[in-house]
Amino acid sequence: MFGIVRPCSHRLGEGLKAQWMAHLCGLCLALRGDHGQFARVVTNYDGLIISVLTEAQAERASGRRRTAGPCPLRGMRTASVAQGEGARLAAAVSLVLASAKVRDHVVDGDGLLARRPVAAAARRVAGKWGREGASTGADVGFDTAVLLDAVERQEGIEALAGPGTSLLTVTEPTETATAAAFAHTAVLAGRPGNAEPLAEAGRLFGRLAHLLDAVEDKAADAEAGAWNPITALGTSRAEARRLADDALHGIRLALAEVRFTDAKLAHFLLVHELERSVARAFGTASCGHAPHEVSGASGHEVTAHDGSYGSGSYGSGGSGSYGDGSNHGAGNHWGDSYGGGNHGGGNHGGSGDWSGGEPPKPRRGFWAGCAVAIGLCCTCQLCCAKEYEGPWSRKKREGACRDCDCDCCDCCSCCD
Repeated sequence: MFGIVRPCSHRLGEGLKAQWMAHLCGLCLALRGDHGQFARVVTNYDGLIISVLTEAQAERASGRRRTAGPCPLRGMRTASVAQGEGARLAAAVSLVLASAKVRDHVVDGDGLLARRPVAAAARRVAGKWGREGASTGADVGFDTAVLLDAVERQEGIEALAGPGTSLLTVTEPTETATAAAFAHTAVLAGRPGNAEPLAEAGRLFGRLAHLLDAVEDKAADAEAGAWNPITALGTSRAEARRLADDALHGIRLALAEVRFTDAKLAHFLLVHELERSVARAFGTASCGHAPHEVSGASGHEVTAHDGSYGSGSYGSGGSGSYGDGSNHGAGNHWGDSYGGGNHGGGNHGGSGDWSGGEPPKPRRGFWAGCAVAIGLCCTCQLCCAKEYEGPWSRKKREGACRDCDCDCCDCCSCCD
């Protein structure tokens, strides 16, 4: 369920792109620093939002950034990366959820994990990640038990769910987990008054993550005979879209109550990019390549003293603090994180009537997918390729420059 927020460089602009990359690299390096090199495989694009939210609320101070050494994923360049408790909280959450996902694949016997020696090794890795994630969470004052409880309850809820069950009943554990993580960013930033609205924003973000994953994987899950909430509950496309739009609206309202020091990147990711994520999941929009210039000149106003939103629109078009969200992006989210996006792992099939084209290829096993993912990272295909095959799902994906019409990788510099 991770990877729905993947902004295009054309929309971010240079300033926000640098900030976004700082948090992405900061999460990756926090995982390496606390848990070793292999832990970096659980780096995900949505996890960095926790780091973004923490920094967005905190008072400006030195020490929020450090210069990281050369990295192959940055074309062997150094970079300014985020550090501190926000990055460590993001790392703890990512690690614990990855641990739970690996255990889930072991139980289901997916791919190579059906073999006992491989399954035993995976259990050890999952156990290690779970313990280390809990330890890092405790270091920053976050009890990761709420995440593990959500994972455990999810399996029971899915086992009992069927036609007529509300989709929100199935998404509730995910909502609870993301609400707790979002709310704790307020504690780390020294803004306890923000905890309640951020918990609401996190709850709705979790709902969207679960819902959009189910929408995009519906056909693949039907082909594989995997459990999918949309199919299992008989939820209509119109109802799924209504729930997604309601969640978007709720996130906008919740963020309006949060006092930020610098809201630009958090607002861009959690309002505009989420709108684009919903649009592309339902196949209703395309990218206009227009970068958002987040400044007073472009209409979006952020009060320097308390971070409250002014009355202008963000970027272009629309009315009100958040604009009209009409300029949606296109492309597919990287829903392969942690070995796939299907929930539970049951065998409830479906008709897959939402998607056309060629039938999906069989999914790769967890370890085979890891090997492919590492290859994609080391060759910069995740960033620069016009099209590549998802490591686990084997769906056609597009690189971070996926919304570009350019013939070369001129919207990022990792391959220079």
